Amino acid sequence: MILARVVGTVVATQKHPKFEGAKLLLVQPLTLDDKPRGTALLAVDSLGAGVDEKVLIVMEGRAAGEALGKKGAPVDAAVIGIVDTVDVHE
Repeated sequence: MILARVVGTVVATQKHPKFEGAKLLLVQPLTLDDKPRGTALLAVDSLGAGVDEKVLIVMEGRAAGEALGKKGAPVDAAVIGIVDTVDVHE
């Protein structure tokens, strides 16, 4: 799983049939201290996350497709949680 922040939305009028009704988000992976880490990713969201929200992303083919609730969906990344807080104890 990856901690990320939603930085935008993507609208695609033509897309794979398995994505009908699915929301596409642009998410920026984060370090534990909220700094951007790497490049932004495109993720499928079935939870209703919005811009600026912190989310949990799964990036494993089968798990990502199942998070969408549609078996066989061609998904690389999916939102599986909307984060309320992160507590780090060192």
